[in-house]
Amino acid sequence: MERRRLLQAIALLSATGTASFALPAFAQSAKTTPLRIGYQKSSTLLTIIKTNGTLEKLLAPLNVKISWHEFSSGLPLLEALNVGGVDLSADVADTVPVFAQAAGAKLTYVAQEAPSPSAQAIIVRADSPIKTVAELKRKKIAVTKAAGVHYLLIATLEKAGLKFSDIEVAYLTPADGRAAFERGSVDAWVTWDPFLAGVQKQTQVRVLSNGRNVADYQRYYLASTSFADAHPDVLAIVFNELKKTGLWVRQNPKEAATFLAPLWGLDAPTIELANSRRSYDVRAVVVNALGEQQRIADTFFAAGLLPKKVNATDVAIWKPVAAAAT
Repeated sequence: MERRRLLQAIALLSATGTASFALPAFAQSAKTTPLRIGYQKSSTLLTIIKTNGTLEKLLAPLNVKISWHEFSSGLPLLEALNVGGVDLSADVADTVPVFAQAAGAKLTYVAQEAPSPSAQAIIVRADSPIKTVAELKRKKIAVTKAAGVHYLLIATLEKAGLKFSDIEVAYLTPADGRAAFERGSVDAWVTWDPFLAGVQKQTQVRVLSNGRNVADYQRYYLASTSFADAHPDVLAIVFNELKKTGLWVRQNPKEAATFLAPLWGLDAPTIELANSRRSYDVRAVVVNALGEQQRIADTFFAAGLLPKKVNATDVAIWKPVAAAAT
């Protein structure tokens, strides 16, 4: 609206020959909108977009200034979103918004990636005597707290007739989890791609169980509700670019892997393996598709890991125009 008024003012002044007069206050200062984007190493699509500078170009006409902020995992990223440290979160695992909801965060769902159940797994060393999930009882397992793998571990244990309290848990970041796993400080490690592909390619490991028929592993993009309410036009541009980039990765797996290799510090074949297990199918979020979110919330609450019950559908959802009727 300000840009339209500015153009109208310039046209009027030019037509009346008074273009040398001072412009109105609203025209003298084009307001800049900051957009602080938080991401992780596993944030494939926004990593590509960031490197290409795509959003900077697309959002320049809206006077949006972007800054990028990297986080080690999803929970601290959404904590930063909740306290106003960032405005937009790259994809986080489905468990993370549940923890944020329990903490009273004012977050808005922006987009969702379709399920990628095999992109996370419980692994043991190749020479481990552990052959089944049931044999994890009383074993020490490394997992990242509140990550998608946290739910995978609990749900997989329950399927095998075990409780979360039947294991010894070590809450570690992906980097620390791998270090502990490789030196034998833990019996198993639960992780996700590209960390999963990296350890599979570089060491001798065995997958004990992945998310198939246990955990859908859907990743969500979120914004602070205040930013979503004030700048739906910005989110529309981000959403469309995420969809385009996801399609490009799916259609060009080798090129995408080569592009990401120097950014992730991994070889292209490892990245291609990781990407083959991710859907990268970006779509709008609809409230009736949050059933898995509710199961996650109920599971964590029953395990005593959430301070209160969470209604997974009691959330703000941004809707692109094309999906408004969904």
